[in-house]
Amino acid sequence: MTDDKGLRLALAERLVGSGHLRTDPWRAAVEAVPRHEFLRGGYFERTDSPGPTAWQPVFPDDPGWLGGCYQDASLVTQIAGTIVPRDIRGEILREPSSSSTLPGLVVRMLEDLQVEDGNHVLEIGTGTGYSTGLLCHRLGEELVTSMEVDPEVSIRARAALGHAGYAPFLIADDGLEGHPNGAPYDRLIATCGVTELPYAWVEQTRPGGIILATLSGWLYSSELARLTVGKDGTARGRLLGGQVSFMIARPQLPPPAGLLPDVDDGEERTTLLAADALDDWNTRFVAQIAAPHAQRLSLNRDGRAEHLLIDVDAGAWAAVVRDGETWTVRQGGPARLWDDVEETVTRWRADGAPGLDQFEVTVTPEGQTVTWSRV
Repeated sequence: MTDDKGLRLALAERLVGSGHLRTDPWRAAVEAVPRHEFLRGGYFERTDSPGPTAWQPVFPDDPGWLGGCYQDASLVTQIAGTIVPRDIRGEILREPSSSSTLPGLVVRMLEDLQVEDGNHVLEIGTGTGYSTGLLCHRLGEELVTSMEVDPEVSIRARAALGHAGYAPFLIADDGLEGHPNGAPYDRLIATCGVTELPYAWVEQTRPGGIILATLSGWLYSSELARLTVGKDGTARGRLLGGQVSFMIARPQLPPPAGLLPDVDDGEERTTLLAADALDDWNTRFVAQIAAPHAQRLSLNRDGRAEHLLIDVDAGAWAAVVRDGETWTVRQGGPARLWDDVEETVTRWRADGAPGLDQFEVTVTPEGQTVTWSRV
């Protein structure tokens, strides 16, 4: 038994123990697909340096590299959209832009996709190619199509899949548009977050087929959704819960905040909704429904914190501050962001603050709606 085979078997055993790996076909895939082949270019690990988050590369000649490949952890493989481990000697402070998702989440999603033998699957977000390899082992490479928006990432994934013995159909293009030439698909899975599920995915999935995707937003609360496509061309399903988080698809990333508005200007009132209520994952998800294009920032002025919501494209903003035991909001622009957030969160709480697994998602040609069931 080679070292990597032992690590694969041990990883499968851990995933069974955690409840993420539930069926024999997917266990066989985890035991067979060598994750380290998809990390030959190295990965970044977080440093212990004080201050802003810093990352340093780990390469195959590092004694901890192989064991790290088989931890149930996400491993960053690209920083700031272009920087890979070989580009760095030392540390980097920029934000991650691509990663090999933790195997526990990958396997949980593949199990939740409910694939059956013979299913044709479209994967949005090839990444390193590890999840693509698992799909190939489970279904056969001829039934797997995978899309990646970054051409360089796609090239590296193709090489890694080849070394692992798989040759699925790979496409370097915007996955939000899907791949209509290969449709219809029995299953569609997205390994990136989306702020709104594209209707193109619904159109390219056969009636009765399943779409599995992470619904996110610019307030960065996200949940896994499983939708079934109906004969009427509408996709419906529920959030699955569990606070699943992915990097948002690049075409749907928020715009730069730019020059901040004059938050001393605007209409002012007291509010019953505290700004720190948005620290709660579920509450923040509900707030995203009300203000889907708002970003959240914090300022420290005159010794007190100001909490900002800004919709850059609309030119709307809200600044919420605490004054003793009360909260005050000032709002400006063509919309009243905090009014919308407060109304929606208050209505959700009045309905018993149902968990996100009680939320239903519907996608039609007119767009996406998210509702919840009253407790």
